[in-house]
Amino acid sequence: MQSKLALTQRINAAMQYRISHADLTLILALVRGKTLLKAAERLKVDVSTVFRAVRRLEASVGTALFDKSRSGYHPTSAAILLAQQAESAEHALSLAQISLEQGQHIVSGTVRLTCTEAVLQSLLLPALTRFMPDYPGLKLELNTSSTFANLSRRDADIALRLTNAPPEHLVGTRLGTVSYQVCANASYLQRHEPTDLSAMDWIAPDDFLPDHPTVTWRRQQLPGVNLAYRCSSMLAVAQLVRAGMGVAALPDFMLHEGDLQRLGDPLEGYDTALWLLTRPDCRALRSVSALFSELTQTLKWA
Repeated sequence: MQSKLALTQRINAAMQYRISHADLTLILALVRGKTLLKAAERLKVDVSTVFRAVRRLEASVGTALFDKSRSGYHPTSAAILLAQQAESAEHALSLAQISLEQGQHIVSGTVRLTCTEAVLQSLLLPALTRFMPDYPGLKLELNTSSTFANLSRRDADIALRLTNAPPEHLVGTRLGTVSYQVCANASYLQRHEPTDLSAMDWIAPDDFLPDHPTVTWRRQQLPGVNLAYRCSSMLAVAQLVRAGMGVAALPDFMLHEGDLQRLGDPLEGYDTALWLLTRPDCRALRSVSALFSELTQTLKWA
């Protein structure tokens, strides 16, 4: 009977207690510090103050927030949840301070962006390093995929895609035209005669990319070549070419890195447009609009 009464009292106490910013700061300091001493150093108070504050807070909310041991204070699930809320509050305050200092509204939020691994490494990352430092409140979730399904299922907000036929339900900007060119590492060419492409060791996308322009070209122009290596992404294809394993047709934006030599002219008739796409319902979101605008200005070429 007494245990039920005590439980009821603890529940009532937790319901009546209102978590304060000081409480969240305390929990976050102890979660990060893991010991009373390190938490006290973060809060710039003495250890006994932290110890009393934790005991008082646990009594007020009616539940243990930390499991105590010789190795330190280990947060319970309740403390982890509160620490996450504390981090969100900390981030919001930081953005507010930046906004006050800069005298303008800070673009904040999370934008989900999808592209292929090759586009991510060769085009997107160099672009992001140029302007993302100006958006401290903007967070990106990057997904590498070769399909439009992510955007269509609302799993992503922006897509950076190589296509000549973007889906009609998406809106966007044509950033430029990508050509493809057969290339090889200099070390490979020292061992093989570059005049006969059909006799060389070819590196190509596997069945994961059956309609890739380079696959279509090779099947039409060099149907009997030796496919020495098949890869699940164009990034892997390029890495093998750079390692001197053979030849491959690569998009022009991947030819600026490493010791690669172009074998002939670009593949005529196989150019592909680079599109920056989003859903119509995302255009009004300030975070999506800002990222879309920056990528358009940074990546667009004739």
